[in-house]
Amino acid sequence: MTDDRESVALAGRGIVRRARSATLATVLDKHDCHPYASFVTVACDMDASPIMLFSELADHTQNLTIDNRASLLFEAASRRRNPQTGPRVTLSGKIRKTRDKRLSTRFLAHHPDASLYAGFGDFAFYKMAVDRVHWVGGFAKARWLGAKHFTLRDTGAISDLIEAEASVIEHMNTDHGAALDICAQGLAGRRGVGWRMVALDPEGFDMVCGSRFTRLDFEEPVANADQCRRALVEMAKQARTRLGN
Repeated sequence: MTDDRESVALAGRGIVRRARSATLATVLDKHDCHPYASFVTVACDMDASPIMLFSELADHTQNLTIDNRASLLFEAASRRRNPQTGPRVTLSGKIRKTRDKRLSTRFLAHHPDASLYAGFGDFAFYKMAVDRVHWVGGFAKARWLGAKHFTLRDTGAISDLIEAEASVIEHMNTDHGAALDICAQGLAGRRGVGWRMVALDPEGFDMVCGSRFTRLDFEEPVANADQCRRALVEMAKQARTRLGN
């Protein structure tokens, strides 16, 4: 088998970054350690690590306080005629509570309605430290990866983008809203105007328009604000060409 870990990791991260929900598996300690699956909403950190918001009253949260090992299943297959032909990825690792304001801001940018209860005393944000990844691309397409091949390591790009993210988002939404609309329409095939950028990472950015979300990937990863600017300019040009403008 050829070493295609990089392309598999990219495909897996793409599924995770586009997802707004996942199936969480924890250990149901109260009932003889049976597996317990639950539906959860998720967002994604710069390095592709999942971020979640849990109530302490939820069974999965109580399970994690006893055993923080867990798995998250992300899929882009259920709408297919034969779901078995569609891609999915399972992340296994440890989920821990976080008080990082940047992560809570990132989660709420993807799930604005959660701001109604995120401040309640029994709610807290959590992040998974990924240990292993199992990617399935369809029939006879499966691969295991270690975390070092899946999550992006901070070689400076992530730190630089974390520092630049807020200013890039504000600049695009304030001064280049029309370009975002063109990108959404021409590159993502999404209708409407008023698209806003809500999150950025080395591999792309997320946008929202009302209650609709979409994501666009850069052709090549970006490592700083200047590379991001050039990539966005090129994407707007490509979108205009596709739209015939």
